[in-house]
Amino acid sequence: MIAAREQLPKLTPEEYFAWEEQQEVKHEYFDGEVFAMTGGVPNHSRIAVKLTTLIDTHLDDGGCQVFNSDARIKVENANKFVYPDLSVSCDERDRGAEKFISYPCLIIEVLSPSTEAYDRGNKFELYRRSSTLQEYALVSADKTAIDLYRKDDLNRWQAIYYRDGDIVELKSIDLTFPVERIYRGIEKNSDS
Repeated sequence: MIAAREQLPKLTPEEYFAWEEQQEVKHEYFDGEVFAMTGGVPNHSRIAVKLTTLIDTHLDDGGCQVFNSDARIKVENANKFVYPDLSVSCDERDRGAEKFISYPCLIIEVLSPSTEAYDRGNKFELYRRSSTLQEYALVSADKTAIDLYRKDDLNRWQAIYYRDGDIVELKSIDLTFPVERIYRGIEKNSDS
């Protein structure tokens, strides 16, 4: 998805929630400023659907909830609300949440050329504030590549890179799958 800053006066979170209900597109919120989230490319959408379906089926009837890009996350200890492509919360405090969730254990972003630097940099910096987040995955939309960041026992983030032939392991939700499963039928760059 692509973010574009809206030219509005600064809003409180409550004003933002009320204002956004009237908008046709989603907006992320950063300390009073809002940024429109415009649509992505077909590969982005298809990969997000494949991941959401795979994870939701895996977690079916469990204690965890799977959310798509329509679910807002409040960044812990910050006045920021964002829309990841996919998130999972196994925390009871998120059950019945109406406006946003706050305690994800897994967040996945499908990369777009226009947002890759943001997803890898500033957005990941925001997500690392979460005490409950265990894994953050960045999934390429144009080549077989998943970069997974996992918090270790000392709260340090370790990087794991999955490419063709690899088995992806999401420890936060006890799921393993061949990386190719996400990319079946996806048009990729010839250099992937």
